Amino acid sequence: MGMDTAVALKKTMQVLDWCYDKSIDGFPPIPSASELAENYLTKHHQNTESAINDFIHWQHVKAGTSGFLTGVGGALTLPLTLVSIPADLTAVIYIQLRMIAVIAYLRNYDLHDDEVRTFAYVCLVGRAGIDMLSGAGIKVGEKVAVNVIKKIPAKVLTSINQKVGGRIVTKFGQNGVVNLVKLVPLVGGAVGGTIDVGSNIVIAQTAKKVFVRLDNPNA
Repeated sequence: MGMDTAVALKKTMQVLDWCYDKSIDGFPPIPSASELAENYLTKHHQNTESAINDFIHWQHVKAGTSGFLTGVGGALTLPLTLVSIPADLTAVIYIQLRMIAVIAYLRNYDLHDDEVRTFAYVCLVGRAGIDMLSGAGIKVGEKVAVNVIKKIPAKVLTSINQKVGGRIVTKFGQNGVVNLVKLVPLVGGAVGGTIDVGSNIVIAQTAKKVFVRLDNPNA
């Protein structure tokens, strides 16, 4: 791996980690993924699947609304290590990781687990991400008890994370450290403060396949 590619991969992973942390922790006035999930669950009288579908629909509608990214991006305060990254791009990644996190939470996954973080990153790259999990011996679409998920070796999770980041870098190349603006089409094109709804739909469908409902989260 060349120096430029290595730096690009590191920068990409920093973006993903920071956006995921923000999605599960929230930041005023933006609610966390769990808070959003609980609001939709209450609205649908504890009907999990209705809550998921309603949230995804809301996400798609809002994503295509002019100014949506501007509203979220304006509330983001980037750390010094990420100041070179456009706020609208960061907002796109944040919004889509938060959508994935809401789905995972409503399917009874612990958002603070390293395994769940890795699965969330996988969802950003759609079918290719599912193939990455399959290649690591992780079957998508089957109910997997939490105690099985937690047995996935750390080195396997790291490898999958690197593959997701590597796919982003490889697909859009690097210019100096990395032209992160080119990352946008992967996770949704930002045009006029909107997110490409088609990309949003693919990511949501992937998340629903990856995060199969855990009926017994304490298994």
